[in-house]
Amino acid sequence: MGSHSHSAPLSSVGSRPLKTVLAIVLVVMAAEVIGGILSNSLALLSDAGHMLVDALALGLSLFAITIARRPATPTKTYGYHRVEIMAALANGTTLILVSLYIFYEAYHRFLDPPAVQTPLMLLVATIGLIANLTGILLLRKVSRSNLNIKAAFWHIIGDTISSVGVIVGGVIILVTGWYIADPIIAVFIGGIILWGAVRLVSESVDILLEAAPKHIQVDKVIQTIKNVSGVDDVHDIHVWTITSGMHALSAHLRIEDQKVSQSAEIVETVSRDLARYFNITHTTLQLECGSCPTGLICDIGRRENRG
Repeated sequence: MGSHSHSAPLSSVGSRPLKTVLAIVLVVMAAEVIGGILSNSLALLSDAGHMLVDALALGLSLFAITIARRPATPTKTYGYHRVEIMAALANGTTLILVSLYIFYEAYHRFLDPPAVQTPLMLLVATIGLIANLTGILLLRKVSRSNLNIKAAFWHIIGDTISSVGVIVGGVIILVTGWYIADPIIAVFIGGIILWGAVRLVSESVDILLEAAPKHIQVDKVIQTIKNVSGVDDVHDIHVWTITSGMHALSAHLRIEDQKVSQSAEIVETVSRDLARYFNITHTTLQLECGSCPTGLICDIGRRENRG
């Protein structure tokens, strides 16, 4: 007997705050590019470069949300939910490249630290900090349940830390005249970006490889299923994530010899427990009866399920 319990498609949350943050990022990025060139600050230009990537990432996230709204088709039976994960992977990969470029530029400035106009550097960095804090407030809530928006959120987190670093570097230069503080801060910014990017890429790859979600222990899932009355054994179990917040499971259950109606109750109970305790809302359960060698009951169950 095959049973399928499907959750409703995930709603496309976060598009409005993403649009707002994108507008803020574009304005501040332009200001930081101009300010970085005029002040000759690598830290400020690094932050502007990060914001350029942010703008592309936010645009990609919005695009992914739009595509993910499309319904499933006969050839794409899960719909387009994975587009969000692909966008998150692309964002994380881009962030890694940005951090490596920052390290490269900082290396040259360590060899020959140029003069920096700190008042302008501080002014623009402060504006950037205020803008980034606004972005964090707008995306914090929706980023908890969506990996794609979480990717954009990490971009903004990185920018916020970058802005703080630029301000700290500007103050150090203003007080001590130590211009090498600028590339040091740039390296710090690059390190923060790299740390978040590696985590993001790792999480995205796990989903694309259909690894079990980190919060789910498969042995506990098996025990929960076995605790259901009528279930003798569980095997061929697979747990994976379709997209952020949408977890799926498939398994073979060996049950006692009983009526098809009683088997349906087992399926309903197992599906309910999986949703309640593990947030697994998409289940495919194949029932097997050890005392039914001809498979007659299973065949009846399949016909009823299709009907």
